[in-house]
Amino acid sequence: MNYQIHTDAIKENLIPENISKSKRKYIYADEADLLNIALFGKTAKEWREDNPELKGNIRDYAALEQLVVLSNMESYNSELIKMKIPSDDRLKKLNKIAIDQMKVLIANKSIKKLT
Repeated sequence: MNYQIHTDAIKENLIPENISKSKRKYIYADEADLLNIALFGKTAKEWREDNPELKGNIRDYAALEQLVVLSNMESYNSELIKMKIPSDDRLKKLNKIAIDQMKVLIANKSIKKLT
């Protein structure tokens, strides 16, 4: 559900009305990469270049903790987008949240029972 919240915020706040469908996908991809950089430290393209032998994408190989944080970040980024926060500032805020939440989740022994 957070993915939908995130894409709706992008659609309603970042995509100009007159933009072509082919150019819209770049805006969505840029926002996905903003989350990727904040959490994984690289874009989807950089990950593919670093891992040519792997199929799928960076998120397919993410740990459970990373996926939980990613979901939280989608929701948080949607609010930052609505507040018109520039992408550079959003990246800093998202990276801090990713670091803080990963520390908590990695230290949490309960989450290990889910895997």
